[in-house]
Amino acid sequence: MKVPTRFTGSLLILCCSASAYAQDPAVCRTVRFADIGWTDIAATTALASTVFAGLGYQPTKTIASVPIALTGVKSKQIDVFLGDWRPAMDGVAQPFIKSGSIKVLSEPNLTGAKYTLAVPSYVYDAGLKSFADIAKFGDKLDYRIYGLGSGGAGNVLVQKMIDSNQFGLKDFKLVESSEAGMLVEVNRAVRSKKWVVFLGWDPHPMNIELKMNYLSGGDAVFGPNYGEAKVYSMVPPDYLTRCPNAGKFVTNLKFTPSLESEVMKSITRDKKEPNVAAREWLKRNPGILTEWLTGVKTFDGKDALPAMNAYLAGQ
Repeated sequence: MKVPTRFTGSLLILCCSASAYAQDPAVCRTVRFADIGWTDIAATTALASTVFAGLGYQPTKTIASVPIALTGVKSKQIDVFLGDWRPAMDGVAQPFIKSGSIKVLSEPNLTGAKYTLAVPSYVYDAGLKSFADIAKFGDKLDYRIYGLGSGGAGNVLVQKMIDSNQFGLKDFKLVESSEAGMLVEVNRAVRSKKWVVFLGWDPHPMNIELKMNYLSGGDAVFGPNYGEAKVYSMVPPDYLTRCPNAGKFVTNLKFTPSLESEVMKSITRDKKEPNVAAREWLKRNPGILTEWLTGVKTFDGKDALPAMNAYLAGQ
């Protein structure tokens, strides 16, 4: 059908107006993140939150255990969780994923990570090189394996080994703690050259600050290649359609182990607040914003990259 000329301009205005207002609704302005207390998740959450703030959103963060974080995504009380470590978290996460109550983004936000048991290098050099060696040195280790917070995926895997007497670990006890608490114990052991076995992962400044080795032979528990992992982002099933602009940014997020370790080092060694460490890193490395902000607008529909650069310049 031919449109009368006198209506063409009006239609163009309506079209452009519709495009301009095809942004996230007001309810999407608040972006609620889950942080499980790991420094890598604190770093990536801070990076994403800083960018969201620069785009005119209002990011918030809830500190929670892994099961509570996943339950929060399921109930739509959490919008974004950037820390689905695979395969280590599969046992905890799969029930949520299989039921369709959580959506995992198709592309990982981090590759090249690893997550498995580790020991200080002096322990490794003395003969504890694999999972099969742990039980041999039970006395030296006080029959303890140091893990993270209660309910964490790594803890579940370790407890399962103990309960099933895998690798002869039935006499061992899992010591649950926060990431910081675990590392306090590890560093205390290192200072006195005491033997200790603990959950280790990369990216993390521990790989720089500690002389440590990852144990071999745990493929059946943590996965091959020393628990080689990919980290995925999780959102409620309808989030990408309900909040398409915010969802596009979350989908674009890609990190590297070196990137995360730099931000994490500022948090752990320099004692900076995660958002401060993230903002400083982004100021030093603004080029990454081009990739992260492709196809993304500010909350009010403006070009994202100039707005973000202005936001960082003003901080």
